[in-house]
Amino acid sequence: MRNVLKFTSVLATAGLALSVAACSSSSSSSGAADPNKPLTVIASPTPHAQILEYIQKNLADKAGLKLDVKVVTDYVTPNTAVQDGSADANYFQHVPYLDDFNKKHGTDIVSVEAVHLEPLGLYSKKVKAVTELADGATVGLPNDATNEGRALKLLADNNVITLKAGAGTAATPADVTGNPKHLKWKELDAAQLPRSIADLDAAVINGNYALDSGLHPATDAILLEKAAGNPYANILAVKKGKENDPRVQKLAQLLHSDEVKKYIDDTFKGSVTPAF
Repeated sequence: MRNVLKFTSVLATAGLALSVAACSSSSSSSGAADPNKPLTVIASPTPHAQILEYIQKNLADKAGLKLDVKVVTDYVTPNTAVQDGSADANYFQHVPYLDDFNKKHGTDIVSVEAVHLEPLGLYSKKVKAVTELADGATVGLPNDATNEGRALKLLADNNVITLKAGAGTAATPADVTGNPKHLKWKELDAAQLPRSIADLDAAVINGNYALDSGLHPATDAILLEKAAGNPYANILAVKKGKENDPRVQKLAQLLHSDEVKKYIDDTFKGSVTPAF
């Protein structure tokens, strides 16, 4: 993420470095992680940290897993912390974002497994249907590469715009070839979009930020991604080579348990859906 979240990222990274320094030095000085040490996982607040805290309170002890959950609100700190060893794993992103991050930052973080989908949605405080958007309306888009492309695809899939053939997940407003409503674009940090929605005609908002701001994707979105065949499931991720850490494997099993599936279904009621 850029601008607004950079300061948050620096603060969060500093705090994480202090709080998990012992774990970091231990894991970097030995070839394998101590299976008896807590597994430090960085997560976005909603729903990621909520799901991890459910596991921490209800399932981890029985599985012999000590879980330390660190919550951050930006999209950079979780990957930089996993890469530098100040955290063991993260849970906040989808594979297209991870692939883009690895390419841009030279990191080697890999997916362990897909856990859930947070449908991206178009929200508005001014209209109740996309057909009601006025000519020349301003629509907010997340400004990170993969989520902007994903947002534009949502609009294209619903015949609001047309995208250039082959634009794919990296699509930008420059790839819009058909725009019958002459929509204008406002590119903002994903976390800022819910706070800015009153100043926009509509905004495409990531599911976790929608939930954080009190929006309910299943009922409040005027357009919502479909789950079937969706490549944007959120994942548990680690630095390459750590996939077989016994603690990571225990967490992966718990994240795919029947108990967690029921918790997701009961708690988020379609606004978050299991990807397993």
